[in-house]
Amino acid sequence: METNPTRMCQLLVDLPEVHVIGIDKDPGQPMRVHVETPDGRPGCSTCGVFARSKDRDVIELVDLPSYGRPRRLVWHKRRWWCADADCTMKTFTEAEHRIAAPPTVMTDRAGRWVTEQVSRRAHTVNNTVVSYGDALVDEPGRFGDVNALGLDEVPFVRRGTFHRQEFSTTIADVERGQLLDVVPGRSGKGPTEWLEARTESWRTKVRLCTLDLSGPYRVTPRIS
Repeated sequence: METNPTRMCQLLVDLPEVHVIGIDKDPGQPMRVHVETPDGRPGCSTCGVFARSKDRDVIELVDLPSYGRPRRLVWHKRRWWCADADCTMKTFTEAEHRIAAPPTVMTDRAGRWVTEQVSRRAHTVNNTVVSYGDALVDEPGRFGDVNALGLDEVPFVRRGTFHRQEFSTTIADVERGQLLDVVPGRSGKGPTEWLEARTESWRTKVRLCTLDLSGPYRVTPRIS
């Protein structure tokens, strides 16, 4: 039986050689477990000279639930600078792939769990995503009035034996930087049908519109 408080925290977090430096338990919020790696000066990967501590980056990662409560792992990552003035590395941040590999937003173990759920229960997971996702997309109040609308073509997928490129069109509120929807193709048909599905009062509030210079967009029928 382990009785050392530091070691007990490490076992509960179940991560390699990390120190638990604090826990946030705000009501209604995920539990946030703050961790750091043990002290130790690494050698610069470019020149091998021992690095010196510069500052820290605080990275919050989605982690697996703990005792039925959502959990976040807050990693206080050390940033180092190379002591060799002639080294091209200058600064670098510590890496521990057993905690999380950049640039992911979840811990390694959470990523592995998600991957397993998709691989073993792909149909069930996909049905759940579609069920919840469709309801969110179809929600009338998903976005409010738009003053500046933007259309742009985006390569979407390559299909068939010859990997023929197919495009989609993104529709965005360029004033707020919010994606409103994605429609198939890069012609005027998809955006026109999307605009026709909006109410007239919504359309009249659009004062500015930016379009891709692609020819089909320039002949998009005018929607009053």
